Amino acid sequence: MKLSKNLSLQECVKSNTATRLDIDNTPPKEVIANLKHIANEVFQPVRDYFRVPLGVTSGYRSKKLNKAIGGSSTSQHMVGQALDIDADIYGGLTNKQVFDYIKNNLEFDQLIWEFGDDASPAWVHVSYKHNEDNRKRCLRAYRDNKGVYYKPC
Repeated sequence: MKLSKNLSLQECVKSNTATRLDIDNTPPKEVIANLKHIANEVFQPVRDYFRVPLGVTSGYRSKKLNKAIGGSSTSQHMVGQALDIDADIYGGLTNKQVFDYIKNNLEFDQLIWEFGDDASPAWVHVSYKHNEDNRKRCLRAYRDNKGVYYKPC
């Protein structure tokens, strides 16, 4: 099933962890509707602007999968409102370019510079709410031996 011109449902539900642990990661209809919104309002505009493939490293996560990977108990991935995008895997585009484009041009709820370094994040987390106010919350994730921290951009 296509969520947008260049993003499939299969790309948004694939998970090596789910496969390894035999976790069902099939989203319900309301989650698929949310995935279609983020695909068309965020993913596809980025894809169309840069005209290069984008990788989705995490989309929908069932509650069980989210717990297995240590995700936040309030993760928007569990309701289909978040994608982790990694442009570096195909070359020709950096995650910083994706981050900056979303920040400066698109509506979003949260945009997170996920780890990486000052030049580019390791991946870009973006969330989008349809028919709700999007906060335009921009954060940068850091990790040390005590845990993960977020600071405003």
